[in-house]
Amino acid sequence: MGRITEDLIRRNAEHNDCIIFSLEELSLHQQEIERLEHIDKWCRDLKILYLQNNLIGKIENVSKLKKLEYLNLALNNIEKIENLEAGCEGLTKLDLTVNFIGELSSVKTLQHNIHLKELFLMGNPCTDFDGYRQFVVATLQQLKWLDGKEIERSERIQALQDFPAVEQQIREQEKAYCLKRAKDKEEAQRKLQEEESEGEREGRHTGFDGRWYTDISATLPSSEESKDDIQAPEIQEGGCKKKKLDNGEDDLEFWNKPSLYTPESRLETLRHMEKQRKDQEKLSEKKKKVKPPRVLISENGRALNVNEPKLDFSLRDDEKRNQLVLDLAVYRYMDTSLIDVDVQPTYVRVMVKGKPFQLVLPAEVKPDSSSAKRAQTTGHLVVYMPKHCECSGAPCWTARNVSIIAENSPGQHCSPTACHRASRREVLLTPLTPETPQEEGGRNNHRLSRNIKASEKHAGQQQGAEEQKKPANGETRSRSQQACLP
Repeated sequence: MGRITEDLIRRNAEHNDCIIFSLEELSLHQQEIERLEHIDKWCRDLKILYLQNNLIGKIENVSKLKKLEYLNLALNNIEKIENLEAGCEGLTKLDLTVNFIGELSSVKTLQHNIHLKELFLMGNPCTDFDGYRQFVVATLQQLKWLDGKEIERSERIQALQDFPAVEQQIREQEKAYCLKRAKDKEEAQRKLQEEESEGEREGRHTGFDGRWYTDISATLPSSEESKDDIQAPEIQEGGCKKKKLDNGEDDLEFWNKPSLYTPESRLETLRHMEKQRKDQEKLSEKKKKVKPPRVLISENGRALNVNEPKLDFSLRDDEKRNQLVLDLAVYRYMDTSLIDVDVQPTYVRVMVKGKPFQLVLPAEVKPDSSSAKRAQTTGHLVVYMPKHCECSGAPCWTARNVSIIAENSPGQHCSPTACHRASRREVLLTPLTPETPQEEGGRNNHRLSRNIKASEKHAGQQQGAEEQKKPANGETRSRSQQACLP
């Protein structure tokens, strides 16, 4: 059952920035409200109030709504018109369609609402009284419309002429209705007490497993029975299905059972629907299985590939920038605050609305240097992960360095300058690591001995060339050849 609370009013005051003290229009329909309260204290500036399709049984706590112009109380449990004459001075329209108003004489209280122009009473028991319309037209002379039909001047004159006889007739019908209504209340009260006693009896005689037991000794099942229950879950499932069928039969019987249209029957129907809803929630909770958490790391510490959000992705190796690039097709209009990126040296994990996406990387990356960006057009998430150097911490030579050194092979001729240049480039490519004085002196001696060997080799090659130019013993040369000799 619902009640009027401050939170309920604020939730229905979004059009006024959730400010309730200055509200001029409020709609609280279909909230299962049983009592009209607090509105006259919190919302005194109301002009329009919708309270249709609730369970309100009495008009009350509206005397301070001085500015109220339209009050809709259709489809409630109201049996009498009251408490509107004191404070609702500006009321111009009142809707009481489909209630339980049987005291038609209570409309006399509306004579003080001099601005009332429209009144709706259709669907109430009083509308079945003979002379109903004439009585209302003659009693409320300020009315212009009754039940959606305009009141003509001739109709009002005729109603005023016949009013004494119609009033006597209405009183007799009211008296008969009140006697019948009192019997209906007694019958509804007796039925409610029987249902409550039956429920208490069921609570006393049913066990924890929902079965009936005839004596005290049988209230606790034996060990054999409990073992059978554990070994045969099919029997328990069959019992649940049987119980569900029984509940369905009871529900069908309830709705097919004829009943009077009274405020008590409406409350009974609401209680039955609420019980059904609770039973359905209990069944759904039993059926609901707790989903095991997703395993992201195996027992041996190895990361697993997981794509729970089922997103398209691509992973490419950018050799030019020495990095891995992950392109994840995140939903285009999803808020970025729902995405969480975690980059580890061997894997990357992206949480999308709480669902994990995890991918094992083909190479080790640097988490501290990684970055993530979101595309504004497609919404894709792009993660840049620089690769970690495999030979960090030890001296390394690049392929270019090796090729430069390998160009001067022993079979080729080169000048001392070229050898010196090659050795100099070799020294410059050496990693800048701290050395001891002994290491530095040994390295310089090794380089000096290599340069001396290269110079001796070059001098030997020149001497060989001069010896080839000298003529052998007994060899004669032409004058042109002799002229070329130094």
